[in-house]
Amino acid sequence: MKKIGATKFKGQCLSLLEKVNREGIVITKHGKPLAKLIPIEEQSSKLIGRMKGKIKIKGDIISTMFR
Repeated sequence: MKKIGATKFKGQCLSLLEKVNREGIVITKHGKPLAKLIPIEEQSSKLIGRMKGKIKIKGDIISTMFR
Protein backbone atom coordinates (compact mmCIF):
# COMPACT_ATOMS: atom_id res chain seq x y z
CA MET A 1 0.00 0.00 0.00
CA LYS A 2 1.31 3.40 -0.94
CA LYS A 3 1.92 5.98 1.79
CA ILE A 4 2.21 9.71 1.24
CA GLY A 5 2.72 12.65 3.58
CA ALA A 6 -0.15 15.10 4.00
CA THR A 7 1.86 18.00 2.56
CA LYS A 8 2.84 16.03 -0.52
CA PHE A 9 -0.76 14.77 -0.86
CA LYS A 10 -2.04 18.34 -0.83
CA GLY A 11 0.15 19.22 -3.80
CA GLN A 12 -0.64 16.05 -5.79
CA CYS A 13 -4.28 15.48 -4.77
CA LEU A 14 -5.88 15.69 -8.23
CA SER A 15 -3.36 13.40 -9.90
CA LEU A 16 -3.58 10.89 -7.02
CA LEU A 17 -7.37 10.78 -7.36
CA GLU A 18 -6.94 9.56 -10.92
CA LYS A 19 -4.34 6.93 -9.94
CA VAL A 20 -5.79 5.46 -6.71
CA ASN A 21 -6.23 1.69 -6.86
CA ARG A 22 -8.17 -0.84 -4.73
CA GLU A 23 -5.46 -0.93 -2.07
CA GLY A 24 -5.78 2.80 -1.55
CA ILE A 25 -3.29 5.39 -0.40
CA VAL A 26 -2.53 6.05 3.27
CA ILE A 27 -2.05 9.73 4.04
CA THR A 28 0.34 10.34 6.92
CA LYS A 29 1.24 13.27 9.12
CA HIS A 30 4.57 13.15 10.93
CA GLY A 31 4.83 9.48 9.91
CA LYS A 32 1.54 8.46 11.54
CA PRO A 33 -1.47 7.32 9.47
CA LEU A 34 -4.09 10.07 9.28
CA ALA A 35 -6.50 8.99 6.55
CA LYS A 36 -6.92 6.49 3.72
CA LEU A 37 -7.96 7.36 0.19
CA ILE A 38 -9.83 4.52 -1.50
CA PRO A 39 -11.91 4.40 -4.68
CA ILE A 40 -15.67 3.94 -4.53
CA GLU A 41 -16.61 0.47 -5.71
CA GLU A 42 -18.76 0.58 -8.81
CA GLN A 43 -21.35 -1.74 -7.28
CA SER A 44 -21.97 0.44 -4.24
CA SER A 45 -22.14 3.63 -6.31
CA LYS A 46 -25.03 2.10 -8.27
CA LEU A 47 -27.03 1.84 -5.03
CA ILE A 48 -27.09 5.60 -4.49
CA GLY A 49 -30.53 6.88 -5.39
CA ARG A 50 -31.80 3.41 -6.26
CA MET A 51 -34.96 3.74 -4.15
CA LYS A 52 -35.90 7.18 -5.51
CA GLY A 53 -39.63 7.30 -6.23
CA LYS A 54 -40.29 3.96 -4.50
CA ILE A 55 -40.68 5.19 -0.93
CA LYS A 56 -43.51 7.43 0.25
CA ILE A 57 -43.25 9.49 3.42
CA LYS A 58 -46.44 9.93 5.41
CA GLY A 59 -46.67 12.80 7.85
CA ASP A 60 -43.97 14.90 9.43
CA ILE A 61 -40.70 12.99 9.72
CA ILE A 62 -38.91 15.95 11.32
CA SER A 63 -41.21 16.44 14.30
CA THR A 64 -40.71 14.41 17.49
CA MET A 65 -44.49 14.62 18.03
CA PHE A 66 -43.86 16.06 21.52
CA ARG A 67 -44.86 19.69 21.57
